[in-house]
Amino acid sequence: MQVQALDHVNIITGDLDRTAEYYADMFELERRNAPPPLTPDNAQWMFDSCDRAIFHINSLDCPRAFDREVTEGPTGSIHHVALKCEGFDEMIARLDERKTEYQINIIEAVSLKQIFTQDPNGILLELNFFGD
Repeated sequence: MQVQALDHVNIITGDLDRTAEYYADMFELERRNAPPPLTPDNAQWMFDSCDRAIFHINSLDCPRAFDREVTEGPTGSIHHVALKCEGFDEMIARLDERKTEYQINIIEAVSLKQIFTQDPNGILLELNFFGD
């Protein structure tokens, strides 16, 4: 068995619409209804331009195959979610336009520019721009 790639990140939120709108607006992801038995009221999936579901966004009351206690807010043992991105300057402009807080980190040794920001649920996002 080998891991081929990260498949998706699941976000459980008390504000499904706001969270889905954030990912659609900030990252130009396409919002779609999750497949049945999930409903548009309890699950939205966010797809990239290659038709991959990057984020699964679920309401607090969404049924789960593996159920466990869920608390909103900063995400316990998971520190951040990292996304490989293109368009560093465009993202900075988008963040500034929306008055979204962020922090920049530069790692010159590997030609990497990073932007750290949080989604509406307090999830820390690491946006990686290699050679950009």
